[in-house]
Amino acid sequence: MEQGSLSMKMIIGNWKMHLGIRESVAYARGVLHITVGHDVLPEVVICPSFTALSEVRKVLVRTRVALGAQTMGTERFGAYTGDVSVAQLDDAGCGFVLIGHSERRAMNGETDAVVNTKMKLIAQTSLVPILCVGEPKAARDAGNAEAYVIGQIHEALRGVTLSSSSRLIVAYEPLWAIGKGEAATVADVVAMHTAIRNALKTLYKTIALQVIYGGSVDGAHAYQLLREQSIDGVLVGGASLKIHEFEAIVNAGREVMTAQNI
Repeated sequence: MEQGSLSMKMIIGNWKMHLGIRESVAYARGVLHITVGHDVLPEVVICPSFTALSEVRKVLVRTRVALGAQTMGTERFGAYTGDVSVAQLDDAGCGFVLIGHSERRAMNGETDAVVNTKMKLIAQTSLVPILCVGEPKAARDAGNAEAYVIGQIHEALRGVTLSSSSRLIVAYEPLWAIGKGEAATVADVVAMHTAIRNALKTLYKTIALQVIYGGSVDGAHAYQLLREQSIDGVLVGGASLKIHEFEAIVNAGREVMTAQNI
């Protein structure tokens, strides 16, 4: 099997440090309501806070919405106060986990080496990593955006063995477009996604790869992003906390899949 994208579009909602347990359960039910009655549907993943994972899992059992975690620790188990291991995430029912999100890198000091350690742990499990990469404005302005992002990918995947049955999601989130109401142009995103795919072809030839975009994604421009063949989905932050916005994004994915006969 040659490396390639999965045909289904993907919508990931990252709830960050919002919503208590009751709110998370209620909102998860709202997301489920969005998915009901549709034959064509993108792959939908929601990532609540750790405290809500268990209760949200109960809501999502035997549904078309998957559960993801926002981060994980760097060890399998042990005396690491406050950390949550990949085994604990698996036990909580998670199928996906964000690795190296820009906020974790900026606020929690997660270096490329830390991201690499996590990727090695993930590679030994059935969880699907959502590897987040993206350049700061200085790198973009200097014309070094692609080199910066590809460098992050190489460092994150250094020594990581992935089998032919492995699945990898790379989320491109340009730092200058996150939470600032500014989005990269579609052409910029397509160019970066193409560069990411080309870089990964040199590392892995037989994995299922998806490259998605995250950077102030909302319902207004989700369709123009998702209709591009090289954009397999979107990672949604603030808009994922507004049910009507999230519904618009999911519906954009549905429209694209229907139009493209996916």
